Amino acid sequence: MTEPSKVIHVRNVGPEISENDLLQLVHPFGVVSKLVMLRAKNQALLQMQDVASAVSALQYYANVQPSVRGRNVYVQFSSHQELTTADQNSQGRKGDQDAQPNRILLVTIHHLLYPITVEVLHQVFSPHGFVEKIVTFQKSAGFQALIQYQSRQSAVSAINSLQGRNIYDGCCQLDIQFSNLTELQVNYNNERSRDFTNPSLPSEQKGGSSQSGYGDGGGMYPLQPPGARPVTFPQMGNASAIAAAFGGGLPPGISGTNDRCTVLVSNLNPDEIDEDKLFNLFSLYGNIVRIKLLRSKPDHALVQMGDGFQAELAVHFLKVSSYGAMLFGKRLEVNFSKYPNITPAPDTHDYSNSNLNRFNRNAAKNYRYCCSPTKMIHVSTLPQDITEEDIVAHLEKHGVIVNTKLFEANGKKQALVLFENEEQATEALVCKHASPIDGSTIRISFSQLQAI
Repeated sequence: MTEPSKVIHVRNVGPEISENDLLQLVHPFGVVSKLVMLRAKNQALLQMQDVASAVSALQYYANVQPSVRGRNVYVQFSSHQELTTADQNSQGRKGDQDAQPNRILLVTIHHLLYPITVEVLHQVFSPHGFVEKIVTFQKSAGFQALIQYQSRQSAVSAINSLQGRNIYDGCCQLDIQFSNLTELQVNYNNERSRDFTNPSLPSEQKGGSSQSGYGDGGGMYPLQPPGARPVTFPQMGNASAIAAAFGGGLPPGISGTNDRCTVLVSNLNPDEIDEDKLFNLFSLYGNIVRIKLLRSKPDHALVQMGDGFQAELAVHFLKVSSYGAMLFGKRLEVNFSKYPNITPAPDTHDYSNSNLNRFNRNAAKNYRYCCSPTKMIHVSTLPQDITEEDIVAHLEKHGVIVNTKLFEANGKKQALVLFENEEQATEALVCKHASPIDGSTIRISFSQLQAI
């Protein structure tokens, strides 16, 4: 039997498994000080902070089969007592890839659930240096791309930062290695190939293949919708989630150029409103950083969103599109604030680490469901034995319930509740989102369905 070690050897680590997945696997047992992914061997090495943490993890998994993303993995003590820098560099990279570092990367994308275009790849890879050329194609390994940087240093930076990351939440995982090619040949500038140093190249003729020398890209993905504009936000997760939600463009009325993160909400009902109710409403449009009720103006509040795009969504759907949402008998005024952010203070509520922020997970889905207040709310994460009568009893104090429908999706109970008007539905949402029913914390959002 191998002698106990701080280093845990993990086998059967598929390409869909990321470094973060492995960190979550051993997180309950202690801190991971080093991690090496051996992609070519479908293996990994994790060094715990001490031997006791590693022993605890292996004792637990001796009785429980560890599984990551539906795949069984196998853990044992490594013959290494400690991972050195050489181990990290040589095994984490050379064992992973045979090619020597150069400026061209071969990218394979696993779990492809959303279309990946040249624009999306450029947003992901350009923060690490000037991208000269991109070619995408389909091979037996799946959807692939070749990314040519201006310098080798940029390619090394990209592979170190992006290997194993997801472009979109829970899917489209990047598996990156250095290519043996010395120069990419790009014949057309379109959604599947692009030479950023030669914008005058023609687009291919309809039905043609972009780069037959690299693979068959032949029309696998559609062009962006007519008039759609590529999203140009610098945050990797945010930009790609927006692209996935809106097909590479932006919803009507959204410019995508706003950089003001804080909004001013006025004409509130000071007898009914509080920070948590504002959080429940504004978190429909993005993550909330801080909320501050103004003591000098009790019907005013400041809400700091996660970024300018999310703030623009909130202003658009609560003011422009709905002509001012009604809440507690008042028509809300929602405008961009002159303040760039809210300074932390005793009278400021900080939500930056709240697990109720909706856009930390499934961001693309949440962007797609953004809308102005409606008469219909969608209620999820309900107890399995809940009844329609239970739901009505929980919500009826907020207005007249016209109809309800209880259903099951993916093995989980959910419900649609139709109120008499938008104000009643909005009140139910701000008051009862994240409230408990029989031990379950329910989630509420507006539904865009017109009828049940």
